Amino acid sequence: MGFLKEFKEFALKGNVVDMAVGVIIGGAFGKIVTSLVNDILMPPIGWLLGGTDFTKLSLTFPQRKVIETVVGDDGIPQTVEKMMDPVTWNYGNFIQVTIDFLIVAFCIFLVIKGINKLSALRKKEEEAAPAPAPEPSNEEKLLTEIRDLLKKE
Repeated sequence: MGFLKEFKEFALKGNVVDMAVGVIIGGAFGKIVTSLVNDILMPPIGWLLGGTDFTKLSLTFPQRKVIETVVGDDGIPQTVEKMMDPVTWNYGNFIQVTIDFLIVAFCIFLVIKGINKLSALRKKEEEAAPAPAPEPSNEEKLLTEIRDLLKKE
């Protein structure tokens, strides 16, 4: 029972809950950025470059002949020459994912920069606000009254 209690305390701590919310919002934000790049930014860029669809940009390596040894129905090994499946290098998709990353990184940079500015402003406000004078103790109040009475006499 101690394990479950310990897990409950861990899972309900503010930092863990905040982190979970951040991960969920980050995932949703990532989808928005991916849509922004794929559906809004890349089509006009592709159009400017002559109708290029970046997701389809790839380099196909030439097919090669592959020699395999297979055992026939009669149990005798045979050498068979086959063409290898084509291999593509999809650099267009890499370009889109890189742009996704740069946009997300820039947005995170702006958020962190904003948070740092707010923290600096809050710190300045705390430093600028003078601390209230401490309330005099009962002894000080009594001594002040005695002094005032002696002055009157």
